[in-house]
Amino acid sequence: MQISTSRLFDRASSQMVTIQNDLAKSQAQIASQKQVLNPSDAPDQAAAISRLKSVIARQDNYSKALDVVQARLDTESTTLTSASDILVRIKELTIQASNGTQGTVSRMAIATEMKGLRDQLVSLSNSTDPNGSYIFSGSRVKSAAFKTNADGSVSYQGDQTKMSIPVGDQRTLAINRPGTTAFVPVVRDGHGVSFFDAIDSLIAGVKSGDSNVMQRGLTEMDTLHNGVVMAQAQSGTDMKVVEQQGAAIDDTKLSLKTALSKIEDLDMSTAITDMQKLMLSLEAAQSSFAKISQLSLFSYLR
Repeated sequence: MQISTSRLFDRASSQMVTIQNDLAKSQAQIASQKQVLNPSDAPDQAAAISRLKSVIARQDNYSKALDVVQARLDTESTTLTSASDILVRIKELTIQASNGTQGTVSRMAIATEMKGLRDQLVSLSNSTDPNGSYIFSGSRVKSAAFKTNADGSVSYQGDQTKMSIPVGDQRTLAINRPGTTAFVPVVRDGHGVSFFDAIDSLIAGVKSGDSNVMQRGLTEMDTLHNGVVMAQAQSGTDMKVVEQQGAAIDDTKLSLKTALSKIEDLDMSTAITDMQKLMLSLEAAQSSFAKISQLSLFSYLR
């Protein structure tokens, strides 16, 4: 079959355009360092990339949620440690005040220090996290956990709701601790007495020199201190869980990013070699096209 000069021209021109397009795509891939530039180029591969990126984004959200939990736990742990130290000091002062050699003036001085420590405990019980949310108010995070009433007494105004947030596909963690689970009440004569009422009773006993009240107060301080210590222990356990979950998420993200890299990232050495081949092919096609354009028919047509 005889092939016309015009057909040779068309074929050479088409071949050159195809190579130019392939070269442009290769250069764009190298510039972006990605295999797939447009979803239409490789629909299945693009879909897999999209799925992996979605899962990675979800893991990133879990990491951010863990940061929130960690920040609250850090504040909680620091608060409870300080509260524990204060309660130990109150016990020491009570023992000192119960000594029969103490006079009225010295007991009043001790009671004054105890009142200051009690006020510090109120302040600590109303601690907030970095976002300004009260950490011991249950779900009422915008209201102080403990309120000082007009008569000087302190009452809990939070609730008992425990909130949690997802930190994994099938894992949630609590982000709050109701105040009454840390600043626990005591049982006195079959009735519940709040954390701060127990301390106030003890301070009044120190002022009056009532040895029975002071002795009862020492026992109740053990209960209050144990409540804070238990909350400290739970906080420490929660922090360990956060650490472990964070490590698990990091491992998951690493695996996902490795899988994503395999189907998304470009093998640069191979891509550069392929681009160089395309450049040589383009040069050959251009040379061939130049020769075809110089054939007698084209010279005649000019």
